[in-house]
Amino acid sequence: MIIKQLLSNLAILTSLLFLYTQLTKSSPLQRSSTISRKLLMGSTGGLLSNVLMQYSMQFESTIVDLRHIPVILLAYYGGAVPALIAMLFVIIGRLMIGINLSAYAGVILIVLITLISIYLSNKNLSKKVKIIYILTLSNIIFSVLVSIILTDAHILMFLIPSYWGISYLGGFIGFYMVEYLRNSQELFDRYKSESSTDGLTGLNNVRKFDELFNSFLSTIEQKQEKLSLLYIDIDHFKRINDTYGHKEGDVVLRELGNILKNSVRSFDIVSRNGGEEFTIILLDCSLERAKEISESIRERVEKYNFTLNSGENISITVSIGVACYNDTTMNSASLIEDADKALYQAKRTGRNKVCVSNS
Repeated sequence: MIIKQLLSNLAILTSLLFLYTQLTKSSPLQRSSTISRKLLMGSTGGLLSNVLMQYSMQFESTIVDLRHIPVILLAYYGGAVPALIAMLFVIIGRLMIGINLSAYAGVILIVLITLISIYLSNKNLSKKVKIIYILTLSNIIFSVLVSIILTDAHILMFLIPSYWGISYLGGFIGFYMVEYLRNSQELFDRYKSESSTDGLTGLNNVRKFDELFNSFLSTIEQKQEKLSLLYIDIDHFKRINDTYGHKEGDVVLRELGNILKNSVRSFDIVSRNGGEEFTIILLDCSLERAKEISESIRERVEKYNFTLNSGENISITVSIGVACYNDTTMNSASLIEDADKALYQAKRTGRNKVCVSNS
């Protein structure tokens, strides 16, 4: 009967932990989290412990459950603040159930477990060792206190070993679940970012460019807003790779990406579409303004000293093609084609220049 009730408490714990981690996956608790975040997470963990107390086992005036597991997790991942907040919630919840010797023992138990968890979480030990130490000391404290309160030796013979086993199981499952869900979310966020971001420059990749460009096309004709598109290509980039190597070529690409980002407004869209080709979507931007920005970019790149890993400085130039809806291009779907043709004209007529679509 004792094992069955403890397993039921464990099932409730794992269910609530899963729900808790899912609700907080976008911003998991860290030791570097803000105080307000720690207060919120500590309060939530304290409420979780109080739920566990509602499903506890009762022996005379003593109730037994796994309320300490959320507090241990909070101490490990968030430090002292969330753990102490959760501890206060547990103390208040236990005293509301009834004020007696068992309640005072419960207060002592959760205070000692919280302090031990905070102390050991800050020690320079491996994660596994910390978890084992914290759970073992928690079980020892529980065993001592429950042995003082309960007088029935027959109950103690079954309760203490069963509690140790379920407590270890609950602790390890809790840590495993939090780690697994955090790692899964981290991988998901990374893959999501990589699917839309160029790994070298940190700019949007061609997939993200297509997604954003198509979304703008669906609205600019309705709103009758101007939209300018710049196609940018590094002149003779192959020579750089052949002369200095691809790693040095990557340095040039990264630096050029920074120049482009710093040359436009925060809401304009800068992308690396592949190789040495970049694009910029200038929102609500006329042709004249797009030409000014393009010329400014061309001049900045021409004057910029690109410092390679070897310490050598080199200079490059870029060619830029410009198209604008509805100054050069009346059909918004033709913007990419028109900007690309303008870029080709700039390359064909001497490079290091800005050409505007003549469609």
